Amino acid sequence: MLISVDEIRQTIHMIQSEHLDIRTVTMGISLLDCIRSDFGSTKKAVYDKICKSAERLVPECEAIERELGIPIVNKRISITPAAIICGGATPKQCAELAVTLENAAQTVGVNFIGGYSALVHKGFTEADKALIESIPEALAATSRVCSSVNVATTKAGINMNAVKEIGLLIKRAAELTKDSGGSACARFVVFANAPEDNPFMAGAFHGVGEPERVINVGVSGPGVVKCAIEKVRGEDFTVLAETIKKTAFKITRMGQLVAKEASRRLGVEFGIVDLSLAPTPAVGDSVARIIEEMGISSCGGPGTTAALALLNDAVKKGGVMASSHVGGLSGAFIPVSEDEGMISAVRAGSLSLEKLEAMTCVCSVGLDMIAVPGSTDASTLSAIIADEISIGVINNKTTAVRIIPVPGMAEGDTVEFGGLLGEAPVMSVRKADSSLFIDRGGRIPAPIHSLRN
Repeated sequence: MLISVDEIRQTIHMIQSEHLDIRTVTMGISLLDCIRSDFGSTKKAVYDKICKSAERLVPECEAIERELGIPIVNKRISITPAAIICGGATPKQCAELAVTLENAAQTVGVNFIGGYSALVHKGFTEADKALIESIPEALAATSRVCSSVNVATTKAGINMNAVKEIGLLIKRAAELTKDSGGSACARFVVFANAPEDNPFMAGAFHGVGEPERVINVGVSGPGVVKCAIEKVRGEDFTVLAETIKKTAFKITRMGQLVAKEASRRLGVEFGIVDLSLAPTPAVGDSVARIIEEMGISSCGGPGTTAALALLNDAVKKGGVMASSHVGGLSGAFIPVSEDEGMISAVRAGSLSLEKLEAMTCVCSVGLDMIAVPGSTDASTLSAIIADEISIGVINNKTTAVRIIPVPGMAEGDTVEFGGLLGEAPVMSVRKADSSLFIDRGGRIPAPIHSLRN
């Protein structure tokens, strides 16, 4: 891949002044060959394979940072969904596997390890049930393990039994980590149409159709996009979209360079570049501020969904021109706690839970890092999840929910998570009883347009 001198100069400026970085280099590792006849041997095989596969991940990424001058914020691992290797295990044994994953992550020095996951969109295996039951205890006992459950696909519909169970799970996880604001919930996400090559946490796992090992890279650059569109204030939407496309192209080219270099050095296949605009709590690194730069006085105001739709589409179009292997989520993230502009909009009263839900119809993920009152009951949490997941199923896209009922906090309070997780204002939840709806159970059928064969 040839890169011009001018591109190099532009990239240096974006890194130094506009918060451009590689948000994550994530190594996916298959653990299918770690299954043994007794669970103790399985845990040992898992630990050994992760440590052997990823022993050079962090040192090589740090070398790339030094040599190319490109910041790589996180080094991460994703694994085969753990429920697949937990056949016959009890919930207690599953939680022990989570501690094994934590120890492996500490040994190789990665920030997070994802894949403590189950795929239950059409129903549960016994291993799925055991793993899901163990999730609150597993997350409370670890700090680097991330967990996810895929409860729906456009082809299968929505497993409402799983949705009900997850509402209860989230409440239990929050209570077990109440001293840190329910922080375990920040490492758990529930999906519709979960991608198998997502490098971002908490939803990363290594799909069964993936290679033995693979490198997936997540690029981010909200600050770069905002600076670019500042230069076209007053121009029409075609100019605005073209400006975002060109900027996304440059960002993705940098991601592809790092991905291929990491792949070469580690002797691991190159998977995808995820070109999501992933914000941070830092000023100048916000998706909300991009929307406001487009002409909305406060994110969440009228016009916000249209602005986000334009942004998401232009980012994807620019990215696919820069790399033949774009994947993961790829678009614009709108997490509340991780975006200082979103936090400001919630506090200003312009951004509500309902408006965020509308915005998720056109963006990459869903209701992300949403703090709600600790008194919110499990059936209400399940109903919020069902609403969001249905958007993904009907629109044949990925949607997700990462919601935190903060113990002891009410609307208007603020919970501090620190680091990339930032802080979250506790948002209001409409007062209505959805328990009879959630208690129906069963499966919401797949939409008619899923019948494509």
